[in-house]
Amino acid sequence: MSEHVIVVDLGYGDAGKGTVVDWLCAQGPVQAVVRFNGGGQAGHNVVLPDGRHHTFAQFGSGTLRGVPTHLSRFMVVDPLALASEAAHLAGLGVPDPFGLLTVDRDALLATPYHVAAGRARELARGADRHGSCGMGVGETMAYALGHPGLGPTVGDCEDPALLTRKLRALREALGVTGPAVEDCVAAYRAFAERVALVDSSYTAALLRGRPVVFEGAQGVLLDEWHGFHPHTTWSTTTFANALALLDGVPAVRLGVLRTYTTRHGPGPLVTEDPELEAAEAHNADGPWQGPFRVGHFDAVAHRYALAVAGGADALALTHLDAPVSRMCVSYDIGELPAGPPGDLDRQARLTGRVLRARPRYAGGIGAGDWPAAVADALGVPVCLGSAGPTVADKVRLSSVIAPERV
Repeated sequence: MSEHVIVVDLGYGDAGKGTVVDWLCAQGPVQAVVRFNGGGQAGHNVVLPDGRHHTFAQFGSGTLRGVPTHLSRFMVVDPLALASEAAHLAGLGVPDPFGLLTVDRDALLATPYHVAAGRARELARGADRHGSCGMGVGETMAYALGHPGLGPTVGDCEDPALLTRKLRALREALGVTGPAVEDCVAAYRAFAERVALVDSSYTAALLRGRPVVFEGAQGVLLDEWHGFHPHTTWSTTTFANALALLDGVPAVRLGVLRTYTTRHGPGPLVTEDPELEAAEAHNADGPWQGPFRVGHFDAVAHRYALAVAGGADALALTHLDAPVSRMCVSYDIGELPAGPPGDLDRQARLTGRVLRARPRYAGGIGAGDWPAAVADALGVPVCLGSAGPTVADKVRLSSVIAPERV
């Protein structure tokens, strides 16, 4: 592999970004995996041929191959969750997980106070729950936006006095209890001493070396501005953040999809079919998100995702081994119009329309037919096919398109 690659899910998440990033890291030397959205709520599963498995949340999905991770300024970083993840990685044989990690000082810091406040807010919604992961990511973003300059950042971990003031103000503003501020400050100080904290110029230095893989989290249909409001995430899930970090450096934009469509929790899923039988080794109902739902491949929704994401150069298609054969090629309400970001009232109206939409299907798609069928339905070539969780289950179907100046 010689180009930088941005990996983005064009659905509701869970399409297999982790296994695709692992495959990319197996193709040749990779300088680093850069995470550019979300935080500890990600769940990217990687299985090695020897059976070792890890669900990546904040570490990049190339870690089991020794590829370093950089958490960019767009991340919401949870040091306590990182410690748990590092311990599991060490148990799998990664000698020094924190030694493979760099973190931008400007990244926001998720704390137990954000977690408590976010869970209380979601519980108060009752039957109208949005499908939060319960990790405090949305609450962290909301507090930082509502209190400019007062949201704790990773860089504050190097200044205990400043961090103490911010955490005390945060705890009071959110009206929650939880661990003592002094205990949090001690833990975050230890984090800052263990992990290399860097400034935002670090990404530019990475890009001057070997190829970099930008690993997105969640999916474009959950995007904070373009998803089906309010069942979205407080995160930009398109290529936009990665393109900002690239600052004009060329990269391949790779979209990831399954041969069927899934989502965790409430919100539109036009092709939902509870009778659809698909093996899910790493997905289940969650205590906060709610049920894991499955439906047939939804070309209308994925065309919308491509439109709001500005297109993709190529696709990776996973779950070619699933016993599915139907594709939704149109809705009775027509195509979903893409609009400018920032108009949540518009997105809520769109959500209402999508909830009333009825799918129209094409059937008879065999396992070997899926790449061509998807490429035809979406107008983007499928360059990678996956029929299982490991690199051995993947087939390069065509060369990744030459990168464009982005």
